[in-house]
Amino acid sequence: MKEFTAVKNRRNTSSMKWDRMDRIYGIDNPEEILPMWIADMDFSAPQPVIDAMKERLDHGVFGYSYVCEDCKDAIREWMSNKHSWQTKNEWMLSHHGVVPAIASVVETLTNAGETVLITPPVYPPFSGIPSLQTRTLEECTLVEKNGTYEIDFDKFEESLKRNVKLFIFCNPHNPGGIVWPVPVLQEIVRLCAKYDVLILSDEIHADLVFAPYKHTPLHTVAGDEGNRIITCVAPTKTFNLAGIQAAMMIIPDEGLREQLRDNGMAHGQMELNAFANVALKAAYRHGEPWLEKLLKTVSDNMDYVIETLTARVPGVKITKPQGTYLLWIDYRGTGLSEDEIMDKLLNKGKLALEPGTKYGEAGRGYLRMNVATCLSTVRDGVERFIKSMEN
Repeated sequence: MKEFTAVKNRRNTSSMKWDRMDRIYGIDNPEEILPMWIADMDFSAPQPVIDAMKERLDHGVFGYSYVCEDCKDAIREWMSNKHSWQTKNEWMLSHHGVVPAIASVVETLTNAGETVLITPPVYPPFSGIPSLQTRTLEECTLVEKNGTYEIDFDKFEESLKRNVKLFIFCNPHNPGGIVWPVPVLQEIVRLCAKYDVLILSDEIHADLVFAPYKHTPLHTVAGDEGNRIITCVAPTKTFNLAGIQAAMMIIPDEGLREQLRDNGMAHGQMELNAFANVALKAAYRHGEPWLEKLLKTVSDNMDYVIETLTARVPGVKITKPQGTYLLWIDYRGTGLSEDEIMDKLLNKGKLALEPGTKYGEAGRGYLRMNVATCLSTVRDGVERFIKSMEN
């Protein structure tokens, strides 16, 4: 698996992860810091994707493009084969990313002042986008039990009663790494139907799931309520193509789909670019062998980090995620505040992780660590973490 062992030098490539730490963390010495924060990988994309993009580049003409039926076929076949989800090409609308898609859904299907429900700790745009669009934010905080999270459905229902129009759901969950079981998904749909709430299901991490767990698309358990669900998917997280900017909204309801299509037109949103089209199709058609190797690499990396950090840093607990390539590190037992541990990590250990409160107040006492990198880098990061915590 040499593609997952080679160290790639990503500095000076306009990489958000490697070249923007001075702005993100307010540090003067970013070249000394090892970044293990933002959720992109340090691995090259699958070779079939690279080859397809090279072939497109060699063509030499880069005019206006669109998402062809063959691209949609590739998505539909992937969802069927990988997730037992029978979608239709006409349900799909392209977007430049899942985050822009979330913004479009909030803007189109809710009005200023109306309420959007989230379940923190959760991916920051779930709160940031509705707030910036002057929507009211309702939070039903997840309940932490034995290193994982559950939904308190009594509180969830009470939240839905507060004039909620849209629930933004993270499936699988980021940062907790939960692959939600079917009964939980069914109860979410039941309650949202009871209070006539639309659901946006962000399933960008759907392919990054470790056996024996299996991702279940929310729409597959919704039955007659499937039309209230908008699902966001993308090859970008799975195959490390975030810079290509390609995502899909899968929208069974024709009325919602037309509203979102009109919103795109109102903002002059064009189709995917010429490289996004070929990358998307190649990834879904030929990327599965690469993905299988990736999951083994990430799982092994996680095992190493969990075993080493919990043995050598008193007060640190880590539960292995069911999905994603992100560790959610519980440091509450160290007695350190968030400011204190971030200062130690950055200034003593020279390591950039994400503070838990980025994911809401419910994330206080946690750190998020990205281990989708080669083992030598993971080992370096672990040693830096240990160094930062030495007296």
